[in-house]
Order: sequence, then C-alpha cells, then structure tokens
Amino acid sequence: MFNGTTSAKRAVTIWLLIVMFLVTAIIVVGGATRLTNSGLSITEWLLIKGALPPLSTEAWLAEFEKYKQIPEFEAEHSDMDLDGFKFIYFWEWAHRQLGRIIGLAYMLPFLWFSVRRELPKGKGLLFFVPAILIGVQGAIGWWMVHSGLQEGMVNVSQYRLAVHLGMAFIILGVLYWLLKSTRNDFRPARSGSVLVKRSAILAGLVYLQIIAGAFVAGTKSGLSYNTWPMMDGDFVPRGYGIMKPFWRNLFENTPAIQFNHRFLAYIILAMAIWIFVKARRTHMKGMAGMFLGITLWQVVLGIVTLLTGAQNDGLHLALALAHQFSSILVFVVALGLVWKSRHN
Repeated sequence: MFNGTTSAKRAVTIWLLIVMFLVTAIIVVGGATRLTNSGLSITEWLLIKGALPPLSTEAWLAEFEKYKQIPEFEAEHSDMDLDGFKFIYFWEWAHRQLGRIIGLAYMLPFLWFSVRRELPKGKGLLFFVPAILIGVQGAIGWWMVHSGLQEGMVNVSQYRLAVHLGMAFIILGVLYWLLKSTRNDFRPARSGSVLVKRSAILAGLVYLQIIAGAFVAGTKSGLSYNTWPMMDGDFVPRGYGIMKPFWRNLFENTPAIQFNHRFLAYIILAMAIWIFVKARRTHMKGMAGMFLGITLWQVVLGIVTLLTGAQNDGLHLALALAHQFSSILVFVVALGLVWKSRHN
C-alpha cells in the first residue's frame, strides 16, 4: 500500500510512464545509431563534458580527427567530409544524451519520493533496482563501443551489442512491472495455471527473439538472404552449421543467425495463436488478442523489412526502425499478458 495519498500514487505512476517512454526512445535512437553506422563516431567516454557537442569549427575538426584514427573510418567512411561526420556524430551524441536524461529522470524523482516517503510501503529497494540497472547500462554502453575501437575492428562486438540491447529491455520490463504493481498496490499474484506458465514461457521467447535480433543487427545478417519464405531456395540455408565448434554458428554465422531469428518468430506466432484460443473464454481474451495482433503485425513488418534489406536505402531504414519499435510493443504486451494471467 502507498504511504502517501492518491495524488502520490498518481505522481509515481506518471513518473514511471515518462521513464518508460524515454527508455523506448533510447532503444529506437540506438537502432538508428546502428543503422546509420554512427555508433563509433564519438571515440571517448566523457560522462559530464560529453553532454555538450562541439561548439566551434575547431572543436568539430578535432573530433573528426579522432574519428579518422579508428579502423572504421578507413574501412567504411574514408570519403566522408565534415558534414557527413556531423550527421553520424549527432546520432551517437543523441543516444548518449538520452542515457544521461534517463538517469536524471529516474534518480531525481526517486530521491524526491523517497525523502517524502511517498513510495509504496516497504518497496523502496525495489524502486532502487532500475537506478542500479541504468548505471550498469551506461557502463555496458561504453564497453560495447570500446570493442569497436580496437585494432582490426570496424564494428562493435555483436556479443556486447546483444548484452546492451538485452539490458535495455530488462530495464523497460522492470519499469513496466513496477508500474503495474504500483497501480494495483502490489497485490499478490496467483500461480500454477496453464495460462500463467504458458504466458511466462511466451514472454521468455519474446525476450530471446530480441536477443536474436541483436545478433542479426550486430552481424548485419539482415542484409543477406533477402527472400521469403525460403532462404535463397532452402528452408534451412546451406552453410547453417559450417563453423566449428557448432555454437559459433548461433552468434557468428549469417545463415544460422537469420534462420534462427525467422524460426523463433514462427514459434512465437504459433504460441500466440495457441494462447489466444485457450484464453478466448477467460479474462485474458482481450490481452491475448492484442498480443496476437501485434505479433502478426511484427512478423509481416519483419518480412517486408527483410525483402527491402538488399536496397539498404531510406525505405529500409524506416522499416527497420519501425520493426525495432514494434519489438518494444510486442515485449510490453507480452509482459502485460503475463501480468493478466496472474491477476484478475
């Protein structure tokens, strides 16, 4: 129960919604940063000083010279001029700036509500968890960028990219769960029913699919095999298990990475249909229908994005960002389905 008034509960709810919106924004901006090949444009991690972009031509030229020293410049942007550098710099700066804003947007209200004792009674430590995760995420972000600055690297490590994206969705999920718990006064949940278990498995599969998508992005596997439903004439592409040991195929082999992402989508869609059929006479019918609808949309959008991948133009960029944004909706609705299965 809340220590404060109904207005305090409303204020906490609005705060969590705002931070969720900001986390959603940073995931989408992060996708744009990746798709525009902008992530390595800022070669230093300056937590305070880096909040301001270069403010003079001399400062811009100095930043550009730093970028010219890393392997990516010579490999992919050797013909870039200062205006082109400003474009990619903007995306990475905006991404980092949003990270700073999220930290402040969470920590300052958290301290305010804590001092005024307006957080739900006995739940202060739970509300501190996102603050810790946001701080860890900042460190993971630089850890990821640093991997792309090393000799011989022209992109960040796909493993570190997956960790970074995975943490962003964990933060979003924790915020959503706190929001639902706050609005429902942290009522205890039921457990044990088939729909509770199946919904939890489904949410886990959605998260696994998001991680699989990170490997598609990190290895640029979406720019290959731009056919559907077959992958250049085969359901399981040739060369799926060519790497040794076998586990490397899951994370480093383009045919395997893209096939796994496709196949997980089919599994999630089939399970969404199964849950919708089972839930049609229960209190979960509406949420199950919503999840099935957004999943169908995401699958279709993924196929269209894939088919335009070979073009690598503005249309593909817009579709890819829409696909990433829709993954956030799928994830949140999946969590809503889990919540609904556990609460009447």
